[in-house]
Amino acid sequence: MTTIALAVVAMLSLAVLSMTPMSQSQTGNAAYEKKSYNYAEWAKRRFSEVVTVTNAGKIIYLGGVGAEDENSAQGGVIRHLGDFEAQCHYAWDKIKRLLAKHDATVENIDKIVTYMTDVVVVVSALVWPGMLLEVDVTASTPK
Repeated sequence: MTTIALAVVAMLSLAVLSMTPMSQSQTGNAAYEKKSYNYAEWAKRRFSEVVTVTNAGKIIYLGGVGAEDENSAQGGVIRHLGDFEAQCHYAWDKIKRLLAKHDATVENIDKIVTYMTDVVVVVSALVWPGMLLEVDVTASTPK
């Protein structure tokens, strides 16, 4: 389980990093600029040590995104109980849907924090029983 969990988290992180240009403006708008920097040689092409956003018109915060079913009228209905990989995919797809509602894509993501149960740094429980991961995302757009 730990190997799969680490692989999925790495895959999600690399997906975001591969879509974000390194040290280039994200749009042609000179007023809005997003840059990624790496200072340690070993970190280059792996992740951004620093991301700066200048003159963001809108900052979007997604908090506590996980595998809870957003179509359920009842809170705490978790999709894919016990299946970490499926919960990761569901959460990632939900993140894309939520960003789209605010005219943003994964390319606008500035920071991702992922909380997982029973792997790496242990979080004993998340908001709903059965939730295996929870993701916070910060994104910015020029308008």
